[in-house]
Amino acid sequence: MAPRQPLTRERILDAALALASTDGLDGLSMRKLAKSLGVEAMALYNHVANKTEILDGIADRVLGGIDRADPELPWAQRVRATAVSMYRALRHHPVVPMALATDQANPTSLRALQPIDDLLGAFYEAGLDDDGVRQALGAVQSLVHGSILLSTTGFVRDTSRTTPGEQLDPYVHRLDPDKLPHFSRVQPVLSAGDAESDFVRGLDVLIAGLPVLK
Repeated sequence: MAPRQPLTRERILDAALALASTDGLDGLSMRKLAKSLGVEAMALYNHVANKTEILDGIADRVLGGIDRADPELPWAQRVRATAVSMYRALRHHPVVPMALATDQANPTSLRALQPIDDLLGAFYEAGLDDDGVRQALGAVQSLVHGSILLSTTGFVRDTSRTTPGEQLDPYVHRLDPDKLPHFSRVQPVLSAGDAESDFVRGLDVLIAGLPVLK
């Protein structure tokens, strides 16, 4: 029989991210987490203080995986590269943006905050004042989180794993083309696009419009 792996903070965070990804934030409890690791719940407290620290830890890990843009690139390209990397990292673990959006996680480490600081620096380089930078950051974050929400099931399951027909079934039999002609017309293509391509296109439109905030 192989020896049992020692319990570490990293193992706890690995298991917590896996459990939250399948059961959601509400399904992540110290008891369930301990069971998934084959230990008693009290053993977890030797490495983490509580669920909040666990959520901060997994958010910190995911945000730390965001690639930093080349600082030599023009500001618009840096915004684009950072936002796309942020979108990819968070969409791969959609439970993390849910934890962030509901204030259940609030990581404050350098690696978690560095991507935001990079965006802020690019906005200032674009000539925006403090209020313009605030609006620009909000717009980019809204696009990232909103795009993930639309392409997942409540920040949990990636809808790209389902077929367009499965996604549209709830609407197909309830739409009246006479009363909702435009919705009925566009319905067949609502799930036909690629989520990341749609996000990048929206991001490019947003970046092009940032100079109006000056």
